[in-house]
Order: sequence, then structure tokens, then C-alpha cells
Amino acid sequence: MVNKVKNGIDEIAKVMIGKEEAIKRIMSAILAGGHVMIQDVPGVGKTTMSLAFARVLGLNYQRISFTPDIMPQDIEDYSVHCQRFHMDEEEKKKAHLLMADEVNRSSPKIQAMLVKMMEDKKLKVGDKVTVLPEPYVVIASQNPLDENELLSESSMDHFMIGLTIGYPDALSEIKMLKQENIKEKILSLNEALNIQDVCEIRTQVKHEFVSDAIYEYIVAIVNKTRTNQLLDIGISPRGSIDLLKMAKANAFIEGRDYVVPSDVQAVLEDTANHRVRLSRYAKLENRKSSQILASVLESVPVPKGMERKR
Repeated sequence: MVNKVKNGIDEIAKVMIGKEEAIKRIMSAILAGGHVMIQDVPGVGKTTMSLAFARVLGLNYQRISFTPDIMPQDIEDYSVHCQRFHMDEEEKKKAHLLMADEVNRSSPKIQAMLVKMMEDKKLKVGDKVTVLPEPYVVIASQNPLDENELLSESSMDHFMIGLTIGYPDALSEIKMLKQENIKEKILSLNEALNIQDVCEIRTQVKHEFVSDAIYEYIVAIVNKTRTNQLLDIGISPRGSIDLLKMAKANAFIEGRDYVVPSDVQAVLEDTANHRVRLSRYAKLENRKSSQILASVLESVPVPKGMERKR
């Protein structure tokens, strides 16, 4: 299964050139059973990324543009019915991957509805309740330049990771310009996994071995963020659980059945960045949350002798 996952990452990298780390983090979140928030400006490939994941993981796909006038009925109509890739009679009413584009533009009521969907794996509109399929993945986006309209901290905490794709480097952008039609390129990607594979891998990820030293390491990191003077809000208990799940998924992708400190270190920034809030002093000093999280890691002793197989 690990080879299938790595093949999937390689396939997606064919259309998201130079973004291997972002691909790996999103893959880890999906295999850990979580949802993804991409905070980025328009045009950097958020929809392309979500389409590529749907194609490569064999997931039915739907995209909703969260406009200010979107209604609960629209969520039901679009989030339950898939758009492309697998349209047989049995599956055509089940979208496994939802791209919730610019979700911060919608009303607080709609945002709360999406968060509840993610949490309960059910969609309720009026008296009608729809059980969402397994797996069900939300890849949401918001434009960080819309500072007055961003999702609340409580809503953001329900996303397992929050990351940016960013602009490509010069060489990657040249390769991108030389590509054929991007939609055709996505359709040409090989399906590395299927729905059953994703569900099976999620079970394997849950059973990754975690030693007491790793539990203590995670708690020490989390507590450091809660007492750091540069942060008004540290990592929540939900965030510490997600940090553990992401570390397990990273270990799986790395081909291990146990978690080591480097797994926690690798996923900390994307698991915590959208959860912490900078203090006024940090903002005045023009500090970034990624820098503060890196300093937190440096201040916490790393458990020794754990890079060997248990």
C-alpha cells in the first residue's frame, strides 16, 4: 500500500509541479481521516490540486463556489452529487471529495453547516439527513487577503491542516507553461488507489505504534505554544489529536509502522499554523507563526534512540 501512496504522490506531482511537500501533507491529512484548508491567493492551483487528488485516489468529485448568496439547499444539491470521474449508477450520487472554494465568502450559517458536515459526516437540511460516504474529504480554500472575512478560529480548528500552495519557482513555472491542456493532463493521470484502498490505509494509519515518549513529546510541544508570549492562542486539544494523526500518516508514507520524532516535526507547521494566533507584540515585530513554531520545536528536547524499528 505504501508504494501505491507514493505512486499517487508522483502522479499528482505531474500537474502540481514543484509542490511535492504540499502534496505529501494533503495526502497525509486524507489518509489520517482529516480535512484540508488551503489559504492562498487565486490562481495558484487549488482546484487543480483537488481534482488531481480525486482522480488519483479514485474519488468522486464536486466543487462548490461559496458565494455570499449560497443556501443550505445548494450545499445539499452540490455536495452529495459528484461531478466527474466515476459516474456509474451506484456511485453517481456520492461525492467523496468536496472542493469548498473560497468558503469564507459565504454566510456564518453556511460556514457552520460545512463544519458540522465535516464533524458529523452527515448533511442535514431541514428534516432531511444524508449520511455522507466513506471516505468523505473536504478541501476548502480561502483568500488570506480578505482579512475581514476569514473563517473564525473555531471553524479553522476543525481542519486537520492549513497550508499554502504558493507561487511556483521559475523552473517549475517554465515546466508548467510547456504542459498540454491542464484538464487533459489531469484526465491522463493514473489512478493509483481506489476508495477501498483509501479506507484500508486509514485503518492501517490508525494502528501505527506510538510510544509514551512520542505522546509526551507532542504534549510538550503543544504546551509550549500555549505559554509562548508571542502567541495569544496556542494549539487546542483537537489540534494535538490532529498532530498525532498526521504524524502517524507521515510515518506510514515513510514506510514505518511506528512514529518517531521526525514525523511530528515534519507535520507540525501545517497542523498548527492555522490554529495559533500571533500576539500583538509578535505582529509588531513582524514575526510569522512558522518561525515561532520552529523556535518551539528547538526548545523542546527530542526523545532519543527512537529511529530504530520497534
